Amino acid sequence: MLKLQTLSPRQILDDIALCVVFFTRLPLPVVDFRDRSLAATIWAAPVAGLAVALIGGLVYAVGTWLGLAAGPAAALALAATLLATGCMHEDGLSDVADGFGGGRTREKKLEIMRDSRIGAYGACALGLSLLVRWSVLSEFASPAQIFWVLIAAHAASRGLFGAFMHLLPAARSDGLSADAGTVSAETAIAGAVLGAVALLALGFGGAVAALILLGLLFAAFHMLCLRQIGGQTGDTVGALQQLGEIAILLVASVWLS
Repeated sequence: MLKLQTLSPRQILDDIALCVVFFTRLPLPVVDFRDRSLAATIWAAPVAGLAVALIGGLVYAVGTWLGLAAGPAAALALAATLLATGCMHEDGLSDVADGFGGGRTREKKLEIMRDSRIGAYGACALGLSLLVRWSVLSEFASPAQIFWVLIAAHAASRGLFGAFMHLLPAARSDGLSADAGTVSAETAIAGAVLGAVALLALGFGGAVAALILLGLLFAAFHMLCLRQIGGQTGDTVGALQQLGEIAILLVASVWLS
């Protein structure tokens, strides 16, 4: 596991700050990141997910306090998480859906994924993602439950980043994933452990069920990316987050309802 004890408290905070700055739109004081790469700090991605979850949970709580029903409050909470991340991972999901669905060759798939325009596959993927996430969140009438569910979904789904980037080579020689650098096994394990801990927000049984489903999802998406484009890109990392978040929300729907 990543030897966090070898990092100074300042380095740990800087790693967290880099991930929050990179994966969200939250304003932070200026931090000098020149000595750390994204690959080295990716273990802290679940902390960025925690920040996003707290924003969504707070918006839901305020909405219900103002008298909103569960459905509209859930929609506002979901919108808040989208604003907090700048739809970064949703963009990856739509690009992957368009590329994998519309390209015939590896080169064509990568070309489509780099195109900023959205196609039918991407639009459908985004629509289904938003629909599933909203429908699950609207099931819970308790703001406390929403907080715990969002923490599990957003933190644990981002805990997959390091392992995914460590196990799959970059599909391009340029681009976001290639520029991030190589993720070490220790860093990947540290991020995965943080994500797994976040799943305890669902209770022990829910955490075990979510871990099993995430493992199956990870293996299937790993195989799909290898077959489709021979590796991973920033878009596939974003798509993995979306799929992981949905998987955890579905477990929460079954386990907590």
